[in-house]
Amino acid sequence: MTKILIVDDDKGLADLVQQTLTHENYEVEIAYDGREAQEKFLIPELDLIILDWQLPDASGIALLQEYRRANGQLPVIMLTGKDAVEDKETGLDSGADDYLTKPFSAKELSARVRALLRRPSDVLSNDLHVGNFLLDRKQQKVRFGDSSAKLLPKEFQLLEFLMRHPNQVFSAEELLNRIWSSESESTLEATKSTLKRLRKKIDPDGEFIRTVHGVGFLFDTERKL
Repeated sequence: MTKILIVDDDKGLADLVQQTLTHENYEVEIAYDGREAQEKFLIPELDLIILDWQLPDASGIALLQEYRRANGQLPVIMLTGKDAVEDKETGLDSGADDYLTKPFSAKELSARVRALLRRPSDVLSNDLHVGNFLLDRKQQKVRFGDSSAKLLPKEFQLLEFLMRHPNQVFSAEELLNRIWSSESESTLEATKSTLKRLRKKIDPDGEFIRTVHGVGFLFDTERKL
């Protein structure tokens, strides 16, 4: 089922849009602020993002720019009360695929969602390219140099998270909370075991998924194959 993320601090509007899209058989997630949005941007199954310009703790434009810098490829519809041509240019130049001014009709939003989801796969790439690694979300596979490896779901999610946050150090506890956050039975041992399997497949010497002793782990984009 197609999954859509709505990012809007207006709970009434977000709930209304969720009802409309759910009625059309989309699965819908909601984030009410920038912090929650950044976490949900990482949901592997997402297909489209509807993003409000003004949030209580962040600018939607800044979130969008950060998402695109991290090679985020999903289509994004920007929602805003700003209707000046200059504002629309800012939204589109920041990486939005479409721009909808409030107030808007639910039918118009639905039509724009359908239009973006119809875009061909060569426009909406499933690939995430960081450093020497190319992550193929569609095939759940990673390519590096002349090699490739098929990944299990948690291995894929862990690598995707690290690649979306290159050169940043995360403790095992942070990785557990980010990747296994909805699974109450998960443990630190599960995190470390998944990391070990992932390294064995693509980085047995620990050169790219590096251990920072006493701190955590990072995905190093400076190393060369």
